[in-house]
Amino acid sequence: MDIHQILRVVNVIVFCVCFVNGYITYIAIRLPLQGEMSAPGSPWPHPKELNSTTQTLSLDMADFEIGSNVIGCDVIEKGIARHKAMLGFGHKDDTLHAVEDLQIHVENTSCQAYPYLGMDESYTLEADQHATLRANSIWGVLRGLETFSQLVYTTATGQARINKTSIVDEPRFAHRGIMLDTARHFIPLPVLLKNLDAMSYNKFNVFHWHIVDDQSFPYQSIRFPGLSHKGAYSPVHVYSQTDIKTVVEYARLRGIRVIVEFDTPGHTQSWGKFDRDLLTPCWHNGHKGEAEYNRHGEYELMNPMLNSTFTFLEELFSEVTSVFPDDYVHLGMDEAYHYCWASNPDVRAFLTNVLGLNASDFSGLEQYYIRRVLDIVSKTHKKTIIWEDPIEKGLKADKDVLVEVWRNEQNWTNNMEEVIQRGYSAILSSCWYLNYISYGQDWRQYYSCDPHHFNGTTQEKARVVGGEACVWSEYIDATNLLSRLWPRASAVAERLWSPGHINNTDDASFRLDQQRCRMVRRGIPAEPILNGFCGDYDLGMETEAVQPSNICTNTATTVPKSNIVLTVIGVSVLLQTVRILRVD
Repeated sequence: MDIHQILRVVNVIVFCVCFVNGYITYIAIRLPLQGEMSAPGSPWPHPKELNSTTQTLSLDMADFEIGSNVIGCDVIEKGIARHKAMLGFGHKDDTLHAVEDLQIHVENTSCQAYPYLGMDESYTLEADQHATLRANSIWGVLRGLETFSQLVYTTATGQARINKTSIVDEPRFAHRGIMLDTARHFIPLPVLLKNLDAMSYNKFNVFHWHIVDDQSFPYQSIRFPGLSHKGAYSPVHVYSQTDIKTVVEYARLRGIRVIVEFDTPGHTQSWGKFDRDLLTPCWHNGHKGEAEYNRHGEYELMNPMLNSTFTFLEELFSEVTSVFPDDYVHLGMDEAYHYCWASNPDVRAFLTNVLGLNASDFSGLEQYYIRRVLDIVSKTHKKTIIWEDPIEKGLKADKDVLVEVWRNEQNWTNNMEEVIQRGYSAILSSCWYLNYISYGQDWRQYYSCDPHHFNGTTQEKARVVGGEACVWSEYIDATNLLSRLWPRASAVAERLWSPGHINNTDDASFRLDQQRCRMVRRGIPAEPILNGFCGDYDLGMETEAVQPSNICTNTATTVPKSNIVLTVIGVSVLLQTVRILRVD
């Protein structure tokens, strides 16, 4: 079975996509909502320049066409098919002129194989009777198609409408990511793909895949199959090479990069289940391989004393960098606690006799390990990302190493300043750890966090290439991932895409509510941001007002409503429908 067949099978979770108006309301009558209510069909994230008029047009999908000057490019063709499916509801208003077509013009007609850091995602959009979408690259086309689909809304009587609108748009930051941890809890493939859909609806362009950690090793290696055989939770809690190709391909078609992370020297307990010699023996009470509670385990941290450790890493990263096509690989390098190394007399001897360092210079040992691993990956012609920890400990790496700032959630600006002043480019994630939850509208704090809010020159701030919303999965699995993430991650999406001056949380709440309802309609069980309802539709409801017929159509087939049984388990949405639908 090839990748495209797999893609069709795994996406049996398909929803009828209908149009949306969100209706949030107050918490209490004495606390009326603040801010300016958004018009129907307000896009998220907010475009750089938006001129929406009161002149209203209708949309009749029976006569509506989307054309492009790029022929034979699957990214464009499948992007058009997906977005046409999103427009297939509502009916024509005969009292209004209709949008007859959307013509796409791409300046650079090459069908670039994979998205990359710095790709051109800019576009202009004119929504009129003969709508036009212009972009410099195929990636800008995808962003413009998403915006066009969000401009369409329905009236109370089910008429599809779009306001005459002009948009000039481009992202503020080049790297706009979601990090998912699939080691502490395994996240099944269909949920990963559904999350990629949600990312595309919010113009994210990086899936940072923290694929392995202490708890499990679900990556199924070609060269070292024993890593997952012994390190995964079970034989079914693994990502096969076919699964990985499916994720990469699904993401590619949505203009999303997949950056994999293999975190060392810490966070490697699951690696040691395959080969204990990869890890350093810890000592306690004069005994080798004995744990000391709350300080270290029996074996911990990669063993930097053995050349076999680095030979193994050379072979593993040679494979990994061929499996994942992105220019970057994330090497982790965070939270390498030194207690185990300090307990081992052989490590202290190695420091003095081999490295010529002080017997207690474990930061020097960590830097020795990191430099060797950076050199290994550099030979594969890949660039690297690391967490900020080694830089704080004095590591002097090549300046093309991208540093992810994650520490000090409340006072991250000092960390960012230190990284930038040392000459590195950076990604911010400190203020966007979405696995943390609190009662109320915590999306507002994520919306208010700006990667440029630190003391630095214009040139220094230009070295912040973007940010990531992170989800660590200690208390998250497939039952609650999507609702924990969305629409809170949407707040991060707008901060990373839209101009910095678009920052009024009260105004944004109305548009975010529309976006939340839009995602619910598209099959993403996004949690509510406040009291209210999603127009004439909420998750689990069937309503004739939204969909006049009893048939939900899409570009490949039709699915009778009677075949769809919607069950919500927390936020895990399952459709009891065995249909193979187009998902390209």
